[in-house]
Amino acid sequence: MNKIIHRAGTRGVVEHGWLSSRHTFSFAQYFNPERMGFGKLRVLNDDTIAAGTGFDTHAHENMEIVTIPIKGALRHTDSTGNEYVIGENEIQIMSAGTGIAHSEYNASDTAEAGFLQIWVLPDQLNINPRYEQKVLDPVQQHNTLLTVVAPDRENNSLWINQDAYFSIGDIDADRIVEYTLHRESNGLYVFIISGQIKIDNETLNERDAAGITGGDTTSIQATQNTRLLVIEVPMQ
Repeated sequence: MNKIIHRAGTRGVVEHGWLSSRHTFSFAQYFNPERMGFGKLRVLNDDTIAAGTGFDTHAHENMEIVTIPIKGALRHTDSTGNEYVIGENEIQIMSAGTGIAHSEYNASDTAEAGFLQIWVLPDQLNINPRYEQKVLDPVQQHNTLLTVVAPDRENNSLWINQDAYFSIGDIDADRIVEYTLHRESNGLYVFIISGQIKIDNETLNERDAAGITGGDTTSIQATQNTRLLVIEVPMQ
């Protein structure tokens, strides 16, 4: 097993007043040549936006964009006519494909909203833009890693235009969960939303992450009650 550890405090810092963001990988004005992604995983931003504000309409193309709210809710609109609110225990995915414009605003005028914004490079270019979101069942995530995004809609998950898999789990302290790769050549990126875990005797705390290659199965021990995001992606 080979590991790359990304500590929370080593991420890029962006403060815009209305937006506070931490960038795991190079993004916008944060550039680190050693942090250009992990395989096909290109962006993992940890965003907090002030009440009544958000991202104005902007365009993307040929990117798979996954949004996972951590607190509060977002109001989504896009150029294909979708208008939705997405909140905690939900997940959203867009295939930008040939091009899509969207905005993401805090749905509250009184409280902050926090979410993870994740970009994955697509398998096929120039597909038709699309949007999906899904409510997640907390019971199905308890002490297991529930697949929520997959190329084959595993467990009624959201579809992604890449051989990538996203799984989320709420793991009790002292429990161990194991993750087995769907594809041997893929890598695994483990991001701790909250809590603390151990992987191969390496302790990871809230917002720490580990990129793992060279092993089919990874054993994850929660040393505190932990909410965990696991992303499996092709490395080439």
